[in-house]
Amino acid sequence: MPTSEEGPRAYGSQRKDGVLCVTRAGTEWLSTGWNGGRIRDDRAFNISVPEGWSTRDLEGYVLERLSGAGFCDSNAGSVTAPVLLTGVDLSHARGATCGPVTVYATAGVSNPAALPMEPRDGSLSDPGVTHDEPETPGTVNLIVGTTCRLDPGAFENLLAVVAEAKARTLLARTGFPGTTTDAIVIGHDPDARSRPYSGSATRVGAATRAAVRDALCAAVDARYDAGDATLPESVADATYGCRTDVRSTVFRP
Repeated sequence: MPTSEEGPRAYGSQRKDGVLCVTRAGTEWLSTGWNGGRIRDDRAFNISVPEGWSTRDLEGYVLERLSGAGFCDSNAGSVTAPVLLTGVDLSHARGATCGPVTVYATAGVSNPAALPMEPRDGSLSDPGVTHDEPETPGTVNLIVGTTCRLDPGAFENLLAVVAEAKARTLLARTGFPGTTTDAIVIGHDPDARSRPYSGSATRVGAATRAAVRDALCAAVDARYDAGDATLPESVADATYGCRTDVRSTVFRP
């Protein structure tokens, strides 16, 4: 069985064989990753894939990994929980909790996605990709859970709050707002007391921003300060990555 690392957190965790399982009964999730969208399940997963990994049968691969780690039956026919995939070793995963919010983060920046404020007038046919897409992307993955129930609109807005906090944190720590393969899963308790809003000035929004910042900073430190990896100073220095050098056409509505 997987070894438990669960403490007093509302969203507990277990980690085994390169799989991080985030658990809370009855959670409704919203995922931007593979098999994404709205999902009602007791668990969400972040799976570390090996170097050189490549497969077209993602569901089969995910089921094999979850079964091998003891998180599902080997005869399971489909994946029912949200799943994220990363090239980062899950020993570098870090969590943070603040008020009603718990965050789990992994951070690899081998494939940064730069957004220059002074683009070079590139084209959409050549969006500034300087290397081939990675077979094993670094990826910044975030699993965020709140013990609140968020009304329609507020639940989706929390995704924007997480993305903003992620971009601000990564800019400060790495110089990039994200990577080419970032993904986010958010969860709430559909049976708890309802909250109509989740913006930055709300309790759940402020807690989310703080926990994303702190979990992500710790994950970056674990991967780069304590590990043997080096943060790239530019897209050109990275193993993979892209710059969005194309300009749009601005108009007055």
